[in-house]
Amino acid sequence: MTIPYGRQSINDDDVNAVIEVLKSDWLTTGPMVTAFEASVARVAGTAEAAVVSSGTSALHCAYAALDVNAGDEVITTPLTFVATAATAIAQGATIRFADIQEDTGNIDPDAVAAQLSDRTKVVAAVDYAGHPAELDELAELAHGAGALLLEDAAHSVGSSYRGRPVGSISDVTSFSFFPTKNLTSGEGGAVVAPNGDVVERARRFRSHCMVRDRSEQRYPDEGAWHQEVHSIGLNYRLPDILCALGNSQLARLGEFKTRRTAVFDRYIAGLADVAGLILPARRDYVDPMWHLFPVRVQGGQRRRVFDFLRENGVLVQVNYIPVYWHPVFEDLGYRRGMCPRAERFYKEEISLPMYADLTPSDQDKVIDLIRKVLL
Repeated sequence: MTIPYGRQSINDDDVNAVIEVLKSDWLTTGPMVTAFEASVARVAGTAEAAVVSSGTSALHCAYAALDVNAGDEVITTPLTFVATAATAIAQGATIRFADIQEDTGNIDPDAVAAQLSDRTKVVAAVDYAGHPAELDELAELAHGAGALLLEDAAHSVGSSYRGRPVGSISDVTSFSFFPTKNLTSGEGGAVVAPNGDVVERARRFRSHCMVRDRSEQRYPDEGAWHQEVHSIGLNYRLPDILCALGNSQLARLGEFKTRRTAVFDRYIAGLADVAGLILPARRDYVDPMWHLFPVRVQGGQRRRVFDFLRENGVLVQVNYIPVYWHPVFEDLGYRRGMCPRAERFYKEEISLPMYADLTPSDQDKVIDLIRKVLL
């Protein structure tokens, strides 16, 4: 029997919530969308939320809502999934990569400061593993340069930073509800922001930028059926079926956080004395909802440890290949060596199994195997 590095936790309430929608008159763009958006906004500490079809589409909607276009620059971390950068490029922006902090894996504010220019439109931070980035410092840097702070919180829904919930701090925040994340809607994501106008622009972008309000239309007297497109958007809508699942999952977010924290603490206790293994750091002013448990294997042994764990049924993962190492970025002129701390982090990193339903016995197996291969 294998132990995955992440998996969803589905109960009868989740199943019944989806069944109720299937029996209703609405499969998409109905009342469950509104209900899920209200629930997400409560968790994020904002007045509004726009739910969308994936974490990637949430990022795209967020960049669009901030009016990122050709000629703009976006500063982000290479230690993330490629979508953080790719969706900005889809809007025409140029990416500038800033190196990470050695301990948390989050983007380094000093490295961001060195990349700021009069073309910087957005600083895009990623809350790596669920640990919030240095949001206050990054916001001050961004705003001082006339730019905005986007928080890619795909890992960190349910986390807090200096007593404030993730989602209520940055100019715009994107969430992901992929099955391995802290809660799931199957596929799905959301955009939140303290400014409701930003959320409304994201909501419009997810629906082809369709204008149905007659007071905003150029030709309002065309007829009751009339709708207009004033700018280019896409179909990133999240259907009621998946919103029902997500809304049910959000009711258990506190439970998920408690379980993930227990898994995190058990790993720390079981691996703290293993030489050559760096465990994840935690700032004392954050309360993370841990999505990953990233360890760093020293001495060039990462591949050996990774293969050993996989051979013994522990399906560990690596998060992430530095974004600019992907051939598509090489073809754009990016080169290895740009962010040495991020590259070193990648060469050592392994993500251990981390999910709410991970049993103590399975976690003990992971711990025992790591101790066996390294001690």
